[in-house]
Amino acid sequence: MTTTEPHQAVDPARAAAVVEAGVGRRGLLLAAAAMGAGSTLAATSTTPAAAHTGSRDFYEGVLQPGKGRIRGDHYLPSRTADVLWGYVPTVHATPVLSMRSGRTVTIDSVSHEGILEDQGRDPVSWLGGHGVRRREILTDAIDIAAHYGRTARNFDLDGPHVVTGPIRVEGARPGDVLKVETLDLRARVPYGVVSSRHGKGALAITATGAAPAGITLDEVMPPHATDNRSSGIPTEYHNVSVFTALRDGHGVMASGRRSLRFPVNPFFGMIGVAFSEASGLTDPSANSIPPTLGGGNIDIRHLGTGSTFYLPVFADGALFYVGDPHHAMGDGEVALTAMEGSLRGTFRLTVCKKGSGNAPKVAFRYPFAETADAWIPIGLSDPDGSVDGQGSDLNIAMRRAVVNALDFLEHDRGLNRAVAYAYLSAAANFSVTQVVDRTTGVHGLIRKRDLR
Repeated sequence: MTTTEPHQAVDPARAAAVVEAGVGRRGLLLAAAAMGAGSTLAATSTTPAAAHTGSRDFYEGVLQPGKGRIRGDHYLPSRTADVLWGYVPTVHATPVLSMRSGRTVTIDSVSHEGILEDQGRDPVSWLGGHGVRRREILTDAIDIAAHYGRTARNFDLDGPHVVTGPIRVEGARPGDVLKVETLDLRARVPYGVVSSRHGKGALAITATGAAPAGITLDEVMPPHATDNRSSGIPTEYHNVSVFTALRDGHGVMASGRRSLRFPVNPFFGMIGVAFSEASGLTDPSANSIPPTLGGGNIDIRHLGTGSTFYLPVFADGALFYVGDPHHAMGDGEVALTAMEGSLRGTFRLTVCKKGSGNAPKVAFRYPFAETADAWIPIGLSDPDGSVDGQGSDLNIAMRRAVVNALDFLEHDRGLNRAVAYAYLSAAANFSVTQVVDRTTGVHGLIRKRDLR
């Protein structure tokens, strides 16, 4: 484990963050007001940088490991010897970094798309075949694809994600909450990939070779006639990966002579703390695919710049990790993946104790999120992960999201529970988070402006 010294690069946003950590938000605002509009401190902001959705500054050039601006107090690259591929850290994991509560960390993540076994596990060749220049391929992605050896890879059983961490946050204990503020997100490369794989996704063929309920065999995607998983050779499975360029803050897909153009929406699909109590690195309960009460592959597209994610803590130090970086995703993530693309993210990690008022009460037992405009209650169909089978009933996820919303409105906002239930029906929006991570998810959006 390494306890790093704070990174020396200084910028106004970081200066504000450091001052806020020392004197508190209220103290910072009072100090700024007293110093006046012309002062350096008053020119900074405690509000996280505006989201880069649809903006050109989301990509400012290729961000190779350690290159470019590092905005956090600490920096964590995705070193091949430290990352986990397909699994998340357990409560017994050895941290790769230690930091104080309230400090910030910049993390270089690596997307799994372009390096997976069905793509040849050779990003230079696979991405090069789509016109990507060698200098636009990340060296850490190349090294992980070629030299990862912490665990033996089984493409058919392991998760796909490259997981960076864990980070020990000093003072975190089981029963606390880790508050994760996403301060900044930048694309490391000017492209992403959206993949659909046989047996996975909203329209996947079942394990018995039948169509899932509600559709016919001819409506299965990818088309069932192309399924060659019986070969046992991933590159011959005939999975589908759609290369997607990043241009002027938009994703661009080619379809014959036509193209599809959509806004980017950068966020980490995987933000979590250690949850599984397994002792081995590849226990099914630590598979990176299903989200759990410790977060993980939660895939909520609202967790971009300016968002806050609250996670109940199950291990000393919390053992925070990230992965599954996205450039864009629609609710549902129906084809299997989002527009997967490597990100550089900067986060503030803060330990919240019971009774402090620094985290919603519901967050001490279940993940919860918020943005500047909304509170986000969450429901999972099977929050214990891949243990004794896998429950994917969206009705269960929906009910849990509603119950968590009611608990928040009653216990944190002081509303009568029956009135809160009526309000949710009249004004809140509940969306399918994703249906492709074995454990399905639902999240609600409760507008903050509605509660006066």
